[in-house]
Amino acid sequence: MDTKRLLSYVRRAVDDYSMIRSGDRVAVAVSGGKDSLVLALALKCLERFYKERFTMAAYTVSVGFGMDYQPLKDFFAEHEIPYTVIETQIKEIVFDIRKEQHPCALCASLRKGALHNQLALDGFNKVALGHHKEDVINTFLLSLLYEGRLNTFQPVTELSRSSLTVIRPLIYVPENEIVYYTNKEQLPVLKNNCPVDGITKRHDMEELLKTLRHEDHHIPERIFNAIQNSEMPGWHTDFVPNRQPKSKSKDQKES
Repeated sequence: MDTKRLLSYVRRAVDDYSMIRSGDRVAVAVSGGKDSLVLALALKCLERFYKERFTMAAYTVSVGFGMDYQPLKDFFAEHEIPYTVIETQIKEIVFDIRKEQHPCALCASLRKGALHNQLALDGFNKVALGHHKEDVINTFLLSLLYEGRLNTFQPVTELSRSSLTVIRPLIYVPENEIVYYTNKEQLPVLKNNCPVDGITKRHDMEELLKTLRHEDHHIPERIFNAIQNSEMPGWHTDFVPNRQPKSKSKDQKES
């Protein structure tokens, strides 16, 4: 996937769900993983020509696991993207003081709080998250199988407790194309130092989706289309499925 193809996905999502309007200040929440890095690059490109004029920057919440963010600082400086690392004591609170057996929910809540507080101080009104197409589907499967309801996160979410709006411009981008782009551009992906990384029900859903795709590679697209055609809040649009860029063949991906 080249930059033009990436922007095609992102611009379509932004247009379909009116994610960005003139005057917006958009902060990309950067974990250091492939998804948020790709999102930051895509929005920086979009910032240059999009009809709705906006500005963007990147932010990382440092949980406290001693990660070296210098590669990200260098990367964002090279691409002229303002970048801020928010220092916190979340690791100490969650793992050392409270010794949480299931720390993910509390850690996520504290990270969001630290990020949103800083963005409010810095005058941002939107925060962009790097959830891709498979994230939409995996969240839907989690809700269906473990909660018995039809639900997933929305493309655009107004946060009732703050002045921020959450947007997800990568929702049309398949994960395999993000991986391809990350490797092609040699993005400086950081390894997650969290001791419970990957040991979650979400990881189980990722494996389930891989199994379903192996049985029939059309299944993920059918689930995604069902989500868009459902009555779930925030997902209705006049979207036409065949407007999306076609996925690359296996040979193209491996070339």
